Amino acid sequence: MSSRTVLSASDIDRAVTRIAHEILESNHGVANLVILGIPTRGTFLAKRIVDVIARTEDIDPAEVLGQLDITMYRDDLSNNPTRAVGQTNIPSGGLDSKVVVLVDDVLFSGRTIRAALDALNDYGRPSAVRLAVLIDRGHRELPIRADFVGKNLPTSSVERIRVHLAESDEQNQVVIEG
Repeated sequence: MSSRTVLSASDIDRAVTRIAHEILESNHGVANLVILGIPTRGTFLAKRIVDVIARTEDIDPAEVLGQLDITMYRDDLSNNPTRAVGQTNIPSGGLDSKVVVLVDDVLFSGRTIRAALDALNDYGRPSAVRLAVLIDRGHRELPIRADFVGKNLPTSSVERIRVHLAESDEQNQVVIEG
């Protein structure tokens, strides 16, 4: 199986910085903003985005950053029943009337995001929900699109995208295998 690196560590840093600034620009600052990472790598990317925002805006990251576990909302639980349930952490201000930005590493079929939208219903009623992804690879099965994209990466359906982040994989890179 061949593989090639499509984003280096510095490419990922630039993409995260750009996404953070695009979020701030579209939201006109940090007022009523909540950023929720989808475990596992989406959580790490969400933290990186909030860290960039915190360098330019006067915020307490704990009031903006959260994590949304979608395990029990997935439509593939019968195929993978051993999936471990994770934690959901919602900032203390809640989600009602907030602009929620969901963060994930790769947007592929859209099913993970559909599960995240279902999960959000249990935690409040945001005024808007946006989506930020590091990689949009196409092949959607549901009518879902990202608002903030690090890199559009058209792929064949047999190729695999591997996002490696230092927090879990000891390095930062995105690789296509196939």
